Amino acid sequence: MDAKTGQPLFTDYTVQGHHILTGENVDDAARRVLKEKTGLDNIYLKQFHAFGDISRIQHTNDQLWLKTTYPDVSDYVLTVGYYSLVDKTKVNPDEAHSFSSWFPVAELPELGYDHREIIDKALEALQSAVLKEPVAFELLPEKFTLLQVQRLYEAILGVNLDRRNFRKKINQMKYVIPLDEKQNGVPHTPAQYFIFSWDVYHKTKKEKYNISF
Repeated sequence: MDAKTGQPLFTDYTVQGHHILTGENVDDAARRVLKEKTGLDNIYLKQFHAFGDISRIQHTNDQLWLKTTYPDVSDYVLTVGYYSLVDKTKVNPDEAHSFSSWFPVAELPELGYDHREIIDKALEALQSAVLKEPVAFELLPEKFTLLQVQRLYEAILGVNLDRRNFRKKINQMKYVIPLDEKQNGVPHTPAQYFIFSWDVYHKTKKEKYNISF
């Protein structure tokens, strides 16, 4: 806040993060920050890129933010990027980190520093990952329908998928297991439920997981 006017000094947003503490390795720092920001443990977390361009914090607002918030931080800042797969409805941050906002990736507000690039790189990494390993299932409930799986892949990849072709590919996965259970109380024909088994996946996967569309 501006001390004279009481108005916010900054109106742009930044990706959640924090500094590495003395004696802390980078992966432990990422897990600590994720816990502080979400209140969640044991969720998918993946390092995807390091950002170290010497001009990344040279914008006037960025310099002002550093000087007013972290005056001891060097003029050169290296960021190691991680993305995680989180159910937003279960997020319960501690009191000091309860100010976070959520935005659809296609409707981002003005971002500070090079954080637009960070988000773009994270999305690229996630899109690549879901085609090579079944990490997308981390975002589904324990029991799910094939339509939920398709909608999830479409949201991550930013494409529309052919329903018949998609279901054919999913039905070939031995680790996507059909249940003798269907939806209840829906205004359409109830869909069958499935579960995902990491145990079956590790026992039956081929040398490479590939679910190209």
